[in-house]
Amino acid sequence: MATDEKMIAENQFNELLKNDWKEVFFDSGSEDWRKYWFLDGKKAMISNRDEGMDFYAGPTFLDDSCHAVLWTKEEYSGDLKIEYEFTRLDKEFRCVNILYLQATGSGEAPYERDITKWNDLREISAMKEYFSHMNTYHISYAAFNNTDKIEPGYIRARRYMAADLDGTEIAPDYDPTGFFAYGDLHKMTIIKTGDHLYFNIVNEKQEQLCHWHNTEFPPIESGRIGLRQMFTRAS
Repeated sequence: MATDEKMIAENQFNELLKNDWKEVFFDSGSEDWRKYWFLDGKKAMISNRDEGMDFYAGPTFLDDSCHAVLWTKEEYSGDLKIEYEFTRLDKEFRCVNILYLQATGSGEAPYERDITKWNDLREISAMKEYFSHMNTYHISYAAFNNTDKIEPGYIRARRYMAADLDGTEIAPDYDPTGFFAYGDLHKMTIIKTGDHLYFNIVNEKQEQLCHWHNTEFPPIESGRIGLRQMFTRAS
């Protein structure tokens, strides 16, 4: 992002933080996760403790039954501000974490708009079941390519169109240097307002803001929030 664009985005984000946001959902992570969430993925493991929620996808690389997505029971409409703390509990150099924003089904049978109507089709939660049959924003973070080569991570936004994954990217991609090391606590703040997405990351050493402007795809207006961990990932 060019310096001027970066400053404009930072100013916009800081102004949005001042808005009179109304809290409509809170979870400390210390109570039974089933109270607020439901789970895709037959091999995932979730536990709650005083420090928060531990979320483990299945252990086997390239086994689709080891993907996992944790969904809010409620749907949320309009502009959103989401805050959560994230600590990586795996030492993988492959696969990604994804935040889904306001996800709905395509509406074509059997993929009804309300995704709870086809939960059984996501018991094995292969990625294609999501990008092929959902409309949602996707933000990937603590994300790595699925190769045997250790490479830098990336942050990327997409707009699923209930079709192929190709062509769903919203520029730009970001290189989150210095973030998402094993065991490091991160505070994430996401704002979706109109056709803009902001994703701010803070750890004890630094801060980074990512910004995307959706000028090519239809808007996303309501749906559920989801946290995906690909096979082998944990947080």
